[in-house]
Amino acid sequence: MNQTGTMKPTEVRHVGLVCRHCGCRHFHTVYTRRRNDGIIRRKRCRHCGHAITTREKIL
Repeated sequence: MNQTGTMKPTEVRHVGLVCRHCGCRHFHTVYTRRRNDGIIRRKRCRHCGHAITTREKIL
């Protein structure tokens, strides 16, 4: 709280994928492939259609 007794607005921090073209956070997976060290997924933004590749490591 500050001196007037009201709380400061807090910064909201989002975790996860964000499309670099439009800022959308909604993706659908179009391709998944296993590799020796993990999984590769090809995802496409539902808003603008921009594709990204994610790599997941299996522990």
